[in-house]
Amino acid sequence: MPVINRIADFATDMTAWRRHLHTIPELGFDCPKTAAFIKERLVEMGVDEIHEGIAQTGIVAIINGTGAGRTVGLRADFDALPIEEETGVEYASTHAGKMHACGHDGHTAMLLGAAKYMVETRNFAGRVALIFQPAEEDGGGAQVMCAEGMMDRFDIAEAYGIHNLPGAEEGMFFTTAGPIMAAVDTVTIYINGRGGHGAMPHEAADPVVAACGVVQAIQTIVSRNTKSGAEKVISVTQIHTGSASNIIPDTAMINATVRTFDVETRALIRKRLEEIVQGQAASYGVTATMDYEEGYPSTVNTPEQTAYAAGVARSVVGADKVDENFPKVAGSEDFAYMLEERPGAYLFLGAGPGAGLHHPKFNFNDEIAPVGASFFVQLVEQMQPAAS
Repeated sequence: MPVINRIADFATDMTAWRRHLHTIPELGFDCPKTAAFIKERLVEMGVDEIHEGIAQTGIVAIINGTGAGRTVGLRADFDALPIEEETGVEYASTHAGKMHACGHDGHTAMLLGAAKYMVETRNFAGRVALIFQPAEEDGGGAQVMCAEGMMDRFDIAEAYGIHNLPGAEEGMFFTTAGPIMAAVDTVTIYINGRGGHGAMPHEAADPVVAACGVVQAIQTIVSRNTKSGAEKVISVTQIHTGSASNIIPDTAMINATVRTFDVETRALIRKRLEEIVQGQAASYGVTATMDYEEGYPSTVNTPEQTAYAAGVARSVVGADKVDENFPKVAGSEDFAYMLEERPGAYLFLGAGPGAGLHHPKFNFNDEIAPVGASFFVQLVEQMQPAAS
């Protein structure tokens, strides 16, 4: 079954919803205008239940089908990014320094489109839980919604999500069983030495040279301490120190990001970082401390649900438009927390040519919204057919 005709009929609605959301981007958990707009649409559609205030501005809406069955969770994130928009579109952000540069406005429009159709038809058994989530970009809104008991409260059995993918073929789905996105951790290293005159380095304990040694040694973790073939990235992205050419400073700071796909590699890298930082500091006669902040875990698709979702995608866009062996992505996604609590799958939907995610010229492709909405609907209807 291709894109559902009725959903194609109100593609104009989805475009209007998305473009309105694009004008009012909000950050983190503080998304009152976005949440109010979503609620207004859900009330108009006639969903059965609307539960507000989850993770501050998150919403879970329930649509009852016909007959008994499980509750399927469908998730859309709705927060924006602290970026000054440069698209020049007539519906550009009206909130200075904020924009929907990742397509969360489009994700929300797709789920609203699916909701509108499912309320009209109720061609499924059980229930659908529409999960509208804040703070994906920063704050882990999915983690907070789960910590507040969302999965048990609404008896959600499985969870599914979609993210648009600019640069990939328009209307094509991409996914894979197992890890699909990385865990992301942030490392900050503080080196404390003893400053002095640049002409007399023997009287100082130079944190600059020590910082260089630490950075060089860190590069050996991936090449010499982790299993060959295991995907992992350690990138040193900042070194801050010094104030003048003739002054050896007292301190230096190093910042890095760590991306991994399994808990063993994640733990090993943290252990080796701690050992290298202390060992290098001692060898240069300085001291060091390390702050290791664990961020989102790896997004891990369960095999059965991934295979099912890929099959649904094929029924919507055709077998040649679904890649079920998509390479792992080193970016991160807090939908990982939902997949830690329930089986499910995360998929990418190709958006065609255009600026990349998190770019000031990014703009969601409204043409793919009916595809995503049809996928959500078919996911539910094929999983739990309505009682005859």
